[in-house]
Amino acid sequence: MSNTGAMSNTGVMSNTGATSETAILKALGLKKNYGDLPVVKGVSLDLQPGEFVSLVGRSGSGKTTLLALLSGLERVDAGQVLLDGVDITTASEDALALLRRRSVGFIFQSFQLIPTLTAWENVALPLFPVKMPETERRERAEALLGQMGLGSRLEHLPGELSGGEKQRVAIARALVGRPKVIFADEPTGNLDVQTGQEIMDILRRLNTEDGIAILMVTHDLELSKSANRVLRMQDGEFLA
Repeated sequence: MSNTGAMSNTGVMSNTGATSETAILKALGLKKNYGDLPVVKGVSLDLQPGEFVSLVGRSGSGKTTLLALLSGLERVDAGQVLLDGVDITTASEDALALLRRRSVGFIFQSFQLIPTLTAWENVALPLFPVKMPETERRERAEALLGQMGLGSRLEHLPGELSGGEKQRVAIARALVGRPKVIFADEPTGNLDVQTGQEIMDILRRLNTEDGIAILMVTHDLELSKSANRVLRMQDGEFLA
C-alpha cells in the first residue's frame, strides 16, 4: 500500500498523516519509471530538521531511487519535492547545484573520492565553486578531517587509505558546505561490522549534537535502529 495522509495548504503530504510546515524535506506522490518498469509508486514523506530517518528495504525495493529523487540527483516522473523550501521538481540545474552547495551533503556506499586528489583536496572539492580564499577552503577541510580522526592523513591519496578512512573523508566532504540535511546511501555497505559501527556513531553524533537531518538508505535492520524513524519499502511503496 502506498503512503497516504492529510494534504497541507502547500500541497505536500506527510507520511505520518500530518504535515509540518517546518520540514526540511517534503515530498508528495513521487513516481519514477525506468522504461515500462515502475520503480517508485506515489510515495510521500517528510523529514524534520534534526530528524534521523532510515529507508529500509531489500535490493530492488526502490529505496535508492527514492533517495535520488528526494535529493534532486534524479528527476521525478510525477510528484513534488520541496527541499529547504525549494521545489526541486521544477528547479533548473543551476538552482539545484546552488541548493546542494548550500543545504545538502551526500555520503555514498562507494565513497566516490577522486583518486588523484589528497584527502583534504577531496573534502574541499565542493567549495571550489564558492568564492573563498584557498587558505579558508583548506582550513575548513583540515578541521573536518581532524574531527574525523584523520589529521595525520591530510596528504594521503584515497588509494593509501582504508575503507573506513575513505568513508570518513566522504563524511567530511559531505559536511564541508555546512549542510542542513545529509543523504546517505548504504554508508556502511563496503565496511566490516566494527568499522561500520564507527561510521554510524559519527552519523548519530552529527545528528544529535549538530542537529543535521539525516535520511539514510540501508538494507540492515539493525543499523536502521539508529534512526528516530524507520520507513520500510517494498516494490516501490512504503509498507503500512
